[in-house]
Amino acid sequence: MTAMAAEIKKGRKFDQVLDGAREIFLRDGFEGASVDEIARAAGVSKATLYSYFPDKRLLFSEVARIECNRQAEEALDVIGTGAPIEVVLHEAANRIVRFFLSDFGRQVFRICVSESYRFPELGRRFYDSGPKLVRERMSKVLTPYVERGVLKIDDMDLAANQFGELCKSDLFVRSLCGVCGEVTEADIERVVNGAVEMFLARYRA
Repeated sequence: MTAMAAEIKKGRKFDQVLDGAREIFLRDGFEGASVDEIARAAGVSKATLYSYFPDKRLLFSEVARIECNRQAEEALDVIGTGAPIEVVLHEAANRIVRFFLSDFGRQVFRICVSESYRFPELGRRFYDSGPKLVRERMSKVLTPYVERGVLKIDDMDLAANQFGELCKSDLFVRSLCGVCGEVTEADIERVVNGAVEMFLARYRA
């Protein structure tokens, strides 16, 4: 059994380990984060850390999963479904774009792309906590508007995936390639507005 295939083992200091790992990953990135630093930040021994997570990639993927879920739940709490669809989509796109452009969001994507070929289980974990999560949460947001006749969507999974991809337009790829420079609020608003307008042009009833 490879380290990636090993199941995460939980124990009394499991949450401590995750909190310490999140702090160090956000500060130093995946490559720069050492197990020693993570253990020190978590206040545990390296032996304890390894007993829960036998591989740094597995630890990073769990931190990513929890962070993505946290942000998704916060977004759902803020967005709601009572506002006009334009307002709801704008808020959703704004949060998605900002996550994609964050250091953490870019690290998650890079690790997924670079490591999933060698470690398919890691790729599946990243997919579940990234694209799949966006699709599920956006489907939950969009469904009431379909039921009220505001939107006309026959394939909800496809529509939700398309919205997420629209939020990656331009800035995300340029940021990954290191040719983006400093991103301004106007840059973000341009992508957000474009995603909302394109989506509504296709799916408004």
